[in-house]
Formats: sequence, structure tokens, C-alpha cells
Amino acid sequence: LPPAEAEALVRALQGSELRDIGGQGWLRQHEYVEKLNMHGILSASAGQEQLLTELLVTHAKIPVLIGELISVEIWKHKIFPVLCRLEDFKPRSTFPIYVVLHHEASIINLLETVFFYKEVCESAEDSILDLIDYCHRKLILLAAGSTKAQAADPVPPQELQKQAEMMEFEISLKALSVLRFITDQVDSLPLSALTRMLNTHNLPCLLVELVEHCPWSCWEAGKLKKFENGTWHVVPPEDHVKMTKLDGQVWLALLNLLLSPECQHKYRFDGFNKSQLLKLRAFLTDVLIDQLPNLVEMQRFLSYLAVTEPAPPKKDLILEQVPVIRDHILKKNSGKWEAIAKHQVKHAFSLTEEELKLQARRWAQTYSLDMMEALAPDKPRCRVCGAEAAKRCSRCRNEWYCTR
Repeated sequence: LPPAEAEALVRALQGSELRDIGGQGWLRQHEYVEKLNMHGILSASAGQEQLLTELLVTHAKIPVLIGELISVEIWKHKIFPVLCRLEDFKPRSTFPIYVVLHHEASIINLLETVFFYKEVCESAEDSILDLIDYCHRKLILLAAGSTKAQAADPVPPQELQKQAEMMEFEISLKALSVLRFITDQVDSLPLSALTRMLNTHNLPCLLVELVEHCPWSCWEAGKLKKFENGTWHVVPPEDHVKMTKLDGQVWLALLNLLLSPECQHKYRFDGFNKSQLLKLRAFLTDVLIDQLPNLVEMQRFLSYLAVTEPAPPKKDLILEQVPVIRDHILKKNSGKWEAIAKHQVKHAFSLTEEELKLQARRWAQTYSLDMMEALAPDKPRCRVCGAEAAKRCSRCRNEWYCTR
């Protein structure tokens, strides 16, 4: 995006009411988010994401994005199930609902791109507590294996529910990355944020669960598969012990939360927490440490923890802040879920043929083929031999070939 257009899109971002989700004004807002998301990914791959970061910080839009993220999460868990049960919910096109389901993924992806920077984390201000809680909820689902899609009949609304479950897994993985970036800034976080991560949510023990169960890795038909760059890949035997980016995110978050002096003063190293953390020693192999040398410090810390009784945390008087965005939305809309769902069936998810065509044209401009190819993590492969391909079928525009 040209700098002026990027700034205009950032300035246009604003919070949405729950009942407006899926409406025309909200869809325009999603379009802005999607363009900024794609702009952020392309800029990051070229090492030029500073402009987007500065715009979001200057115009104080990080709290707005966090608010939108939580609004859609609540919509998905409170209103979407009611919507699917309504008898008059028989949309000719499920396109607008797919957009709503994708909105949460777009925002968390945008936050993942920019939260690498300290100033972005600081600009979140009090809303960082809501973001920490959001990431915690996603990590619990991940650790419990509740995000894996179940088989469903390919008929709306069952197909929509299946789509929502599939996306939940990818969103949870993005939330893991965002949380790791937050832990990079423990020295500049508010005291309440640190207390919430360490003692309210006990994130170190939750991260131990992720190391143990590794939800992005599974065995299928005798082959190891790992989830990376949006798809499951079969891992060749020689790469079975290779650390993935997701493995690295968990270990880096643990390093930040356990080895920072500030965290060690606040964390409760009681009997349960100590026994959970010592499980990590079994995973700290020489092969793993060769790939992430900082883990030597973790190994030393765990050896020390095994033979000593750490001092109890200081009993300081702390006036703890609490997250307000989610609580505010829930209180404001409590008992209104069915009414909101009926309003949205009537005004957002029963579009006329002309309205659908108009919306489709708008999205065709946003999601151009050239843009999609630039965002793709892998080069196209030949349909026949699997080699890297440079020629695309002129008829269907989908299949690729290495030669004529």
C-alpha cells in the first residue's frame, strides 16, 4: 500500500457493536483490516514493517484491534451457535459468515506481525490484560486438543461449524506467537500484566503442557506430520528432531518467563509448579540445545531448581488491574444473544443477489491473484512431477507446470 493509503486505512479503524457484526459497515472495516494484514505480511518479508507499526502506535489503534478481536471471539461462541439453530437461517450464500469467521484470524495475524516491536506492546496500555487473557484461552484450547476440527456433513450450517473449528486451531497457534512477543517485553509490562501471566493464569505450567503434548505434531499411518505455514506436512525421518517455529515460540516464552529476574521474584515455585517445570528436563536434549543454544541457561536453572527450595515470592501490596473489554461486552449483551442473532439473520446474512455480487466484486479487488501468490509461503509446484513451477494453466488459472 502507498503510505497515504495505509494511514487512511489505519485512521478508519474503529470498534464495532456486537449486533453490527456482518453488516455492510462492518464488512468495510474487515476489508481495511485485511488490506493492512496483507500489507503487514509483505512489508515484514521485506523488512519494512516500521511504517505500519508507527501508524498503529501513533493513532492508538492497538486497543481498537484488541477490542475487535474479542468482539468476534464472543460472537463466535455466543451468537454463531444460536444463529445456526434458527429455523429462518437458510442463507443462499454463506459468504458473509465466512468473512466474519475469518475476521478473528486476520486481526490476530496482524497483531502477530507488529507485536514484535516494544512500542506496539506498550501502546496496548491496559488492553494488554485483555490480550493476555485472550491468548490464555486459546492456549488452553490448544493444550486440551479442543481446536481440532471434527467431521461434519458438508451442508450449511454444519459446514460453517466445521470451518470455525478448523480456523480455531490456526488462530490458537497465532495467539501462541503473540503471547511469546508479549513475554519478550516483561521488563516494560505493567505489574498487573506480569502477575496475571505468572500467578492468575500460571502460563509457565500451561507452556509445559504444550511442550509435552505438542498439538502441532501428530502421527498418521506411521508417518510424522507437523503443522507449519498453514498446512500439515509429512516430516522425513532425518528431520524428526528438527525444531519447528512453533516449538521455538514455546521455549522462548518459557525462557522469558522463568529466567527473567522480575518473573523469578513474582512466580510461586511451590511443590506443584516445581514438579511441572522439572518435566522439561526430559526434553532438553543435546540436539534441541544445538538448535536453540539459549536453552543451556534453562538447563542450568532446572538443575538448580531440582536441588533447592526457592524463596517464596515477596508479599507486596498490589492493587491489581482487571481486564475490562470482554467483561463490558458480555455485560452489555447478556441475555440478548438470540435477539442479536435474529437481527443479523434479517440484516446481515440474507443478502439479495445484487448485494452478493457487489460484495464479491469488492473482495475480488482485495484478494487479487498476484497478491495471493506474494503471500504464499511456498513456491508453486508442478502438477505432474512436483518440481518448482513457473507456468500456470491459462485455462483454469489454478494448476501449475514446470514446462509447456
